[in-house]
Amino acid sequence: MVGPTGSTRRGFLGGATAVAATASLGGVAHAQPRRRTGGRTVAVLGGGVAGLTAAHELAERGFRVTVYERKSALGGKARSMDVPGSAKGGRKPLPGEHGFRFIPGFYRNLPDTLRRIPFPGNADGCHDNLVASSEVMLARTGGREDIRIPFASIGKAPPVLTPDVFLRMMTALFETFSRLPAHEIAYFAGRLLVWFTSCDRRRTETWERVPWFEFTKAALMSANYRQLLAVGITRNIVATKAEVASTRTVATCIEAFLFNALGRGADGEPDRVLNAPTNEAWIDPWATHLRSLGVEFRTGWGIRDLRLEGGRIAEAVVQDAGGARRSVTADHFVSAMPVEHARTTWNAQVRAADPRLARCDRLQTDWMTGIQFYLTEPTPVIHGHINHIDSPWSITAVSQAQYWSGRDFRADYGDGTVADCLSVDVSEWDRPGILYGRTAKQCTREEVAREVWAQMKAGLNDTGRTVLSDAKLHSWFLDPAVELGGPHPSNDEQLFIHPTGTWYNRPAARTAIPNLFLSGDYVAVDIDLATMEGANASARAAVNALLDEAGSGAERCTITPLYRAPELEEFKRQDEFRHRLGLRNAFDLG
Repeated sequence: MVGPTGSTRRGFLGGATAVAATASLGGVAHAQPRRRTGGRTVAVLGGGVAGLTAAHELAERGFRVTVYERKSALGGKARSMDVPGSAKGGRKPLPGEHGFRFIPGFYRNLPDTLRRIPFPGNADGCHDNLVASSEVMLARTGGREDIRIPFASIGKAPPVLTPDVFLRMMTALFETFSRLPAHEIAYFAGRLLVWFTSCDRRRTETWERVPWFEFTKAALMSANYRQLLAVGITRNIVATKAEVASTRTVATCIEAFLFNALGRGADGEPDRVLNAPTNEAWIDPWATHLRSLGVEFRTGWGIRDLRLEGGRIAEAVVQDAGGARRSVTADHFVSAMPVEHARTTWNAQVRAADPRLARCDRLQTDWMTGIQFYLTEPTPVIHGHINHIDSPWSITAVSQAQYWSGRDFRADYGDGTVADCLSVDVSEWDRPGILYGRTAKQCTREEVAREVWAQMKAGLNDTGRTVLSDAKLHSWFLDPAVELGGPHPSNDEQLFIHPTGTWYNRPAARTAIPNLFLSGDYVAVDIDLATMEGANASARAAVNALLDEAGSGAERCTITPLYRAPELEEFKRQDEFRHRLGLRNAFDLG
């Protein structure tokens, strides 16, 4: 393939070694969504997971919904996309994506939505397109042995999870897989117990302010401890540096994953992917279902401003796909854009009406972007995700064809020679790589691809085996949202990140403006992590707030919180008392 978004193997290796307009006013054409008898109109501003979830819940409750999405396609960062010029012989284009899908079992709200999206032949709709992985691998470099963790080996939680049982379980787990010194394992298990027994107030008032690096005392431990349990967990998974990442965010994610692995409070297995490219397995059926519910879509329509009148949002100023500025009116507005785009639409009047919105200016984003490598032979490295924990660019990856049941990759996609797709996420764009000594942001697109390929080979081919072979590399595709090669690299689809103190600046779904509601992975929800689950839960909260404001008698959306072990609640109650007295958690030895 050719062009700015991809490259052939030869070039790679050579460099490596509609809303109808009515009147016009002030240059803005006015567009009025059609009203359903007895219903209310809602403009959903953003067509990613948050926006589509809000549209879904509202349409089921009889609201007339129009979704406005600035991109030409729906699905936001979750969507898959066609690789330009890659289809031949009647096949589909090769599937690219912003980043691979990861849908753990501790997600509860998103799976509920998946079940309600019809899919031919599936009793449980798109939910039946989820496929479980069986293990995870930490790929090491420098001759160090890779760490493979089969999920089945973790076992199930005992009937009663006491502190002693918890410590024994965690110690056994890390003794089996981490190869760390016994005293470091004991200390880390103890830190997890402190978190698991901390009350909500301590988690929010104390641990939110403490970096994960400090909470785990990583500076005092071995380099292996720092890499495995501090740096690798945060940078590769949360895309935030361990030195600044909020303990509340990191530990919440670890807690949820461990309970999931122990078989508690989960929708399914700890690691699940889709059995086809995301649009085929989920986004396209979702859009089709929403259209059947009366939802209308305007893609390529970017939101430019929200105009306030009489204390309410009177209109959204948008730029349509043809470049014309239009005015969109509705009874209610759900802002479902990523935070870096949403806050540009809040003018001085809007911010004055709800001063809390100004706090969103303190929220931070960073680069976490995907690149896909297309291979001419099936290459199922493991049956799960790979964390290249020693890679300077914090790489994670998954071999996808092994999950795509009922599909023949060569017959269905590309030019007939591609048999697999190794989908990779790059989470660190500001550290020098191993080929050019430059950061990813300083490289060209071709150099990024060569560098990522080299870092993966360093992690997978360093023990006398050849997992990745240059001869099998057909081509690659880098997310087109990334612009490289110039003095000002840019990324149009960044990731919301979680340095300490972030929680205090995250907004609620309901604003002080009666008909404006917020949804997106930056809105404060239980999961406290930028995820599709967070986006889905925030949309449900926004819809519930809208229903309250509208005085609707419709059933409220269910929002399922993360699992809480009932036998640990008494320890949390005791910790609440200690926290109020200014005392440490009872298990915190300092």
